[in-house]
Amino acid sequence: MTMVMEGVTLTASAAEKLGAIMDQKGMKESHALRVFVKGGGCGGMQYGMTFDDSVSESDEVYDQPGGLRVVVDATSLFYVGGANIDYVENLMGGGFHIDNPNAVSSCGCGSSFRTAQSHSGEEMPKSCGH
Repeated sequence: MTMVMEGVTLTASAAEKLGAIMDQKGMKESHALRVFVKGGGCGGMQYGMTFDDSVSESDEVYDQPGGLRVVVDATSLFYVGGANIDYVENLMGGGFHIDNPNAVSSCGCGSSFRTAQSHSGEEMPKSCGH
């Protein structure tokens, strides 16, 4: 499997929710959404998102609707390139969901995943404590 090396995009729903949160915090003009990957979770890798007011030379910056920006470091981009971030409301509340074309399996919690490069042949748990 070849890793998808495209940007990270927000759906209209995610951009609207993210924009509202950033407006409420007064940081829409000065901050971006940083998307990153770190080791851990029941899938071996875990998604992370935070607001960041700094961008390094090695970061990729993706302009989004509503004047929003998504920032991804080069290492994380290897694992999440081509991903779409959506905001979904359900009976348990609302939350951001990452649709990652590089993930070959993901945990029931949706916050950890495994790629072909990190896949060890083991089955992922159907649910976890996240």
